[in-house]
Amino acid sequence: MNFDLWLAFLVACIVLAISPGAGAVNSMSIAMKHGFKRSLISNLGLQVGNIINITIVGAGLGALLAQSEVMFFTIKWAGIIYLIYLGIQKFRESTTDCNELERRQDESAWKVFTQAVFINITNPKSIVFLVALLPQFIDPLGSYLQQMQILGITMVVVDLTVMAGYSMLATRVAHLIQSKRHLMIQNRIFGCMFIGAGTLLAAISRN
Repeated sequence: MNFDLWLAFLVACIVLAISPGAGAVNSMSIAMKHGFKRSLISNLGLQVGNIINITIVGAGLGALLAQSEVMFFTIKWAGIIYLIYLGIQKFRESTTDCNELERRQDESAWKVFTQAVFINITNPKSIVFLVALLPQFIDPLGSYLQQMQILGITMVVVDLTVMAGYSMLATRVAHLIQSKRHLMIQNRIFGCMFIGAGTLLAAISRN
């Protein structure tokens, strides 16, 4: 793989990562609720989800998913339902008292991690996008496995960095949200964002 081809892929990854989606919403929500350190666990979960998607595409299963209407819509609606569920959970948090909110700060790292993984692997558009994108940056004369590793690492590092940036931005705002009323507004905003992400996913067609 030549440098110019890799550089073009890097730019594409940056644009894709910066475009806000369910992953960014989740990162900011976790950062504001649990702090920056806990958001890194969520970020790690997102990247594990990315690695799973890249592996599926690299193994050729992504093309099958892109062509199979049943598989596509099964994963798609699992993602929609999960995002809407997360949105409803955020709305329900607005009715709890401050002591309950403090206890929820101890939410397990495993739950935060698996939630992030599930958000990424239930986004079939990500796999379809990778199926369409990755082949454009593969040199047929080079090693397929080596090039997939380079592209995969690039994508994960870029997304990891951008999500950390979203989390850091969220923590800078979090100190302004201290009262119960502010917490309620925050939860409703993120609830709407999760539900909105699910609604947008519902509008995605297989093509």
